[in-house]
Amino acid sequence: MKKSIYLLAIGLFVLIVSSLSTASEAVPIKVLFLGDSLTEGYGINKAKAYPSVVKEVLESEGHKVEILNGSVSGSTTASCLSRLRWFAKTKPALVFVALGGNDGLRGIKVESSQSHLEKCITYAQKEKIRVIISGMMVPPNYGPDYSQAFENMYPSLSKKFNVKLMPFLLVDVAGKKALNQEDGIHPNESGHEVMGKNVAAFMLKILRTMK
Repeated sequence: MKKSIYLLAIGLFVLIVSSLSTASEAVPIKVLFLGDSLTEGYGINKAKAYPSVVKEVLESEGHKVEILNGSVSGSTTASCLSRLRWFAKTKPALVFVALGGNDGLRGIKVESSQSHLEKCITYAQKEKIRVIISGMMVPPNYGPDYSQAFENMYPSLSKKFNVKLMPFLLVDVAGKKALNQEDGIHPNESGHEVMGKNVAAFMLKILRTMK
């Protein structure tokens, strides 16, 4: 009788541990993308936008992830905080902020853009959401001083808040006709494939430290 109870107890213990282990393995890491048309996937099938490519690459590397794409075409840094507050309800573990391109195209003061991003990062850190920011570049329409101040904004934010910086979202894609749509601004599906692989490679280093 005692032996039967002992064996039953061991069986239950193994079952509980196994269940907990399975449940733990099944919980995906939620990754939120906050961007504009470049991240939303303007002009292409949204399922082909680079955040979806990131998911494929990360899962092929053994990371179970859930992607939330909170990107809106035409958006500026001014919308970052309100969107983050909304999506924070879903408890993302990581947010990839790819905003600022439209600010630059509209000639919005760099101080204003930086202020918006600072508020967004501050809120994320308060909510224990890890932050990655992606840098952008702007055409020289507004002069070299503006362009340089704009580009410097991202490493400045990275240093001030101790967040990871991917220097340029469109690395290996910008200016390449074969990877962009006819407007020369928005990547095509092939361009998004390249972006996704680059972002995933950057993100992999961070996910390894989150385990």
